[in-house]
Amino acid sequence: MSLQPGKFSPDTEELQRVLLDIFREFFDDEDLILRPEMTARDIDGWDSLANVRLLLTIERKYQIKFSASEIGGLENVGDLLQLIARKRGI
Repeated sequence: MSLQPGKFSPDTEELQRVLLDIFREFFDDEDLILRPEMTARDIDGWDSLANVRLLLTIERKYQIKFSASEIGGLENVGDLLQLIARKRGI
């Protein structure tokens, strides 16, 4: 149903919920469970075009901008969550 407990920092709990909602809506999968180690290979439909669209959706939602080097450094959902938290000052 949601994120696995204890897998993310407690300081990012609200970010986790919102990010989960974004992923579920974006990939049209209400049963999706995010884990920090998840990558595009773990989610059907997460190809390079979807990645760009997903990151734009996240930027709009959180009112942040990702640089090309930040995007290039992302290896999994945990990295993405940490980047969002850092950009939001959490």
